[in-house]
Amino acid sequence: MNDTSEIDTGATRAEVERLRLEHHDLETAIDALLAIGVADQLQIQRLKKRKLLLRDRIAYLEDQLTPDIIA
Repeated sequence: MNDTSEIDTGATRAEVERLRLEHHDLETAIDALLAIGVADQLQIQRLKKRKLLLRDRIAYLEDQLTPDIIA
């Protein structure tokens, strides 16, 4: 592996970890809002949508990290 692809891989792994943390934080925030029972439904929907977008981005980046296997 050359230096550039190692740097790219490291940056991608760091981005995945950052996104996982943000995803977890959103999950915690959504749970807290639902627990108090007076949460704004629009706000909860926006947080859930953001959480789904993060999940999709994480899946995409993880796919980029997985080497293609020629069968």
